[in-house]
Amino acid sequence: MGFTIGSMRSIRDMPYLRQGRQGGRQGARRRTRASACTTVAEYTGLCGWAVTPGARAARGGGECSCGDAHCLAPGAHPLAFAEEIPAGATLERVAAALEQVPGAAVLLPAGRAFDVIDVAEQSGIRALARLERMGLRLGPVIATPDGRAQFFVAPGAAAELPHLLYRMGWDDADLDLRCLGPGDHVTAPPSDLGGLGPVRWLRPPALDAAQQPPEARLLLGTLAYVCHRDRGASIF
Repeated sequence: MGFTIGSMRSIRDMPYLRQGRQGGRQGARRRTRASACTTVAEYTGLCGWAVTPGARAARGGGECSCGDAHCLAPGAHPLAFAEEIPAGATLERVAAALEQVPGAAVLLPAGRAFDVIDVAEQSGIRALARLERMGLRLGPVIATPDGRAQFFVAPGAAAELPHLLYRMGWDDADLDLRCLGPGDHVTAPPSDLGGLGPVRWLRPPALDAAQQPPEARLLLGTLAYVCHRDRGASIF
């Protein structure tokens, strides 16, 4: 499911994009757009996820393509004027939607087909290895360029998280762990996140796991334990 999306029209005049626009660059952009359409259609059609076109930022951070000089999340938020591409959208519908927002980042809305448990990347990698050894059914897992790992779990986890942590005895622990739910979005690989670089899959989406992610309670104990251990180790 790989693709790289070009920059949006509103950031095409940034200095780092003004070079090499002629000749083969036009063909490369066409191939990029075709690849983007195919990947988004896989998200909508095979995984059953809606896709929200998102803003972009120049590599290294800085100006956001939304045009707001005081943007609080440059290159990491939905575009207010762009229409969401619904789950189940065909390749043709995806292509028509992306034509309206060329170069938009691909964001996935949480709280519908999935919620997301977000932890530090190294803790997530260690927890993922433990969970795989345990033979648990896992959903997709994303790694972000700012050092986070995002585990897809069944929707409703964000609302249940405080109760689940309480039941497991982790409610008073200092954990670098949070849950994303309704109103939140995650950037889908390999779109760029805030100009920091592309996100990537630690565990790519498989058809069954994408459409039916695991219940948060099945992963949370291991994630909380590894996060707590890593937080304690970082103190010394």
